[in-house]
Amino acid sequence: MWIAPRVLIREDKALYFPDVKGVSLDNRSTVHTTTACAGRITLLSVLSTKISELHAQSFVEQALEQHKGNKNFQYMQINLQENLLKSWLVSLSLSSLRKTVPPEFQSTYLLSNQNMEYLRVPLGMENKHIGYSYLLDDNLKIRWAGCGFARPEESEALANCTRVLLDRLDSGPSSPTTSKKPDSPKAA
Repeated sequence: MWIAPRVLIREDKALYFPDVKGVSLDNRSTVHTTTACAGRITLLSVLSTKISELHAQSFVEQALEQHKGNKNFQYMQINLQENLLKSWLVSLSLSSLRKTVPPEFQSTYLLSNQNMEYLRVPLGMENKHIGYSYLLDDNLKIRWAGCGFARPEESEALANCTRVLLDRLDSGPSSPTTSKKPDSPKAA
C-alpha cells in the first residue's frame, strides 16, 4: 500500500491503463476499457472483495459528488475475479449485485475474469484483497492512483485532480497529445 499523491502524475511519466475486457452489469454486453474510457475523464475502481468496495468508496465519494453532472466524467468499477470459481459465484449473484449498484452506475460496472498477473506490479495492484482507484485522463493515462482506505487528504486530492483534468478537457486541446488517439493503450 502507498499514500496517494496530492497532485496529478505528469502526463509524460504516466502509464497507460491496460485494456480490461468485462461484461457490463446492466445489459451483459462486452465492454473494453480502451473504448469505454477514451475521450473522457474516468475515475476507475478495481474491486475484488466486499472490503475492496469500501476502500474504493472511501476514495471516490467526494469526487463523485462534485463531478457526477459533468458530461466528460464517468465512474467505472471493475469487479475483477481472476479465480474462475469465484468469478462463477459472482455471476450467479447478478440480481443481488444489480440491487446494490445504483442504476446510473450499472452500465459502467464491469464483471471481469481477465488474468492480470503480469499487469499487477506496473499498476501497483500487488494485494488482491484491497481496492484500487485510478484517475484516467482522456488518453487513458493513469494520472492519479490510490489504494486501501482513503485518508481525508487523499480523497480531497482525487477530487481536485479530477477537477483539473476536467477543466483542461473542457478548455480544449492544450497540447498535441490531447487531441490524438492514445499511442498504446494496451501497454501498462
